[in-house]
Amino acid sequence: MKSVFKFLPAATLAVGLAFGALPASAQQPAAPPQQPAQPRSTPAAIAAAKEILVLKSANSMYANAVPGMVEKTKTALIQQNLNYQKDLNEVAPIVAQQLKGRESEIGEGMAQVYASEFTEQELKDLVTFYKSPLGQKLIQAEPRAIGLSMAFMNSWAHNFSETVMGAFRAEMRKRGKEI
Repeated sequence: MKSVFKFLPAATLAVGLAFGALPASAQQPAAPPQQPAQPRSTPAAIAAAKEILVLKSANSMYANAVPGMVEKTKTALIQQNLNYQKDLNEVAPIVAQQLKGRESEIGEGMAQVYASEFTEQELKDLVTFYKSPLGQKLIQAEPRAIGLSMAFMNSWAHNFSETVMGAFRAEMRKRGKEI
């Protein structure tokens, strides 16, 4: 039996999917998510949050969000409207050009989130940390450490699922049932 934990790698795709998800129907925009009221952040806190995001090269996560969304939407529309494939292929670059730069809204939103989760002083302290040698090392090493951690977690989950399966089989065997 295949591992019940085979879906764990999906966690690594969460960020990508957050920026690439299509509405249920490409013809009807999804309702904006309800967000809890967040305390007002100071301009200095938002500036520090933006600096952290720059130091961490966060924009690389969403740099292709607009062209990616245009392409995914075009593909979905083509699947629903095969007769319009030529037109949709011609319209896609126009739409991409019209919406160019909108990915900056993601960076603004991320800065707002950071500024609502940390105090202004904490954000300034984080900027100082990320500019330090250790902070720079963290920025450089963290993606690899996360990747290796995910690989370890997936391996552990696969092995552990076999242990869990063995435990189920042993308990069922005690009941006189083989699975």
